[in-house]
Amino acid sequence: MYLSKDEERMLVGELGYAAQKAMEILVALGKIYDAERLIPIKSAHVSGVSYANVGEDGLEFLEGLASDGRVVVKTTLNPAGMDLERWQLMNVSREFAENQLRVIKVYKRMGIEVTCTCTPYLVGNEPRTGDHVAWSESSAVIYANSVIGARTNRESGISALAAAIAGRTPFYGLHVEENRQPTVEVRVPQPKEELEFACLGILVGRLVGDGIPLFKGISHAEPDELKALGAALASVGGVPMFHVEGITPEAGRYTGKITDRITITESDIMGVKEEYACEAYPDLIFLGCPHLSLAEMERIASALAGKKVKKNLWLCCSRRVKLEADRLGITQAIEAAGGTILCDTCPIVAPIRDLGVKAVATNSAKGAWYSRNLNNLCVKLMSTEECIREAHSSIPYQTESYFYYESTP
Repeated sequence: MYLSKDEERMLVGELGYAAQKAMEILVALGKIYDAERLIPIKSAHVSGVSYANVGEDGLEFLEGLASDGRVVVKTTLNPAGMDLERWQLMNVSREFAENQLRVIKVYKRMGIEVTCTCTPYLVGNEPRTGDHVAWSESSAVIYANSVIGARTNRESGISALAAAIAGRTPFYGLHVEENRQPTVEVRVPQPKEELEFACLGILVGRLVGDGIPLFKGISHAEPDELKALGAALASVGGVPMFHVEGITPEAGRYTGKITDRITITESDIMGVKEEYACEAYPDLIFLGCPHLSLAEMERIASALAGKKVKKNLWLCCSRRVKLEADRLGITQAIEAAGGTILCDTCPIVAPIRDLGVKAVATNSAKGAWYSRNLNNLCVKLMSTEECIREAHSSIPYQTESYFYYESTP
């Protein structure tokens, strides 16, 4: 793989320990994928933030990089294992909280913005169509490639961090034009709501694996609906990007080059919801996986108007979105109804099993899939409105978790 003189200097350690380690990682990655060179990037997004995932060994590695390492491009951070300011609301232990703050401190020392969100495009990390970036976090990657039209591979937290320190990434995969064309055409009925987009993502993700689908039949889609579609595709099937005819930036470039075709029916889509129909009372209802946008927060506040929730309802968003919700009175409306807004985290990366949670309800296909397959929870997949109704309904008194509810006649 060709390296410039500056890249060679980094690789041999002339520019410091962190730069050397970053280049070693990038060169090894480039050799694995036969990249001919490295290319400059505009931004990075780093995952691997929750102490539950990082652990002491990972923290030691990060501290080594932070000894002299600084990022050289705009770099944002994925969710942590708790709300950094109100972690007591989550019943996490003080030991976990202290260790989580150690992880955050190390990333901050390297110049990374402590955004702690899986939606970096909502907090100022906004690449343009055609920009090369190095993002980790599957839902952020697929949104960047598909909805924005930026170019990134599915980076790991470590490779994204290495790219941020070096300011470049290997030129392979989705950075290359011909690798971005769809591999399968998917004809679908127009989804009616965000939940149907999410269920469609789970279904198609299973069918296409790590392929690139081109959707036909979707005449309109809001950004939040595309976010839900992409998050499900990336979680279940490892899909790195998708195209929607007439909507996403690059869909028109590749029409007519596909031989593999799939047709999806409305009953196929709704069959996915039926797979996630836990009959147990949920210990927790959560919305915001990926993190909620301001528009979603507004809709939830409207749905909660005049209600008082009787179950634990978590709404997860970035701190920037919450600050805007504070300004508009949305936060106050949600909290008056009994909802809890958490920033910096979500139930997928938080130590949720330690809290005694056994059953959850969510509107997120990604959240449902990971809650079942990663956290081994019983899951109900429901629309936002159904989740609100579930949170408002009465349930028996619970004694098997940290969450307690009073029964209501």
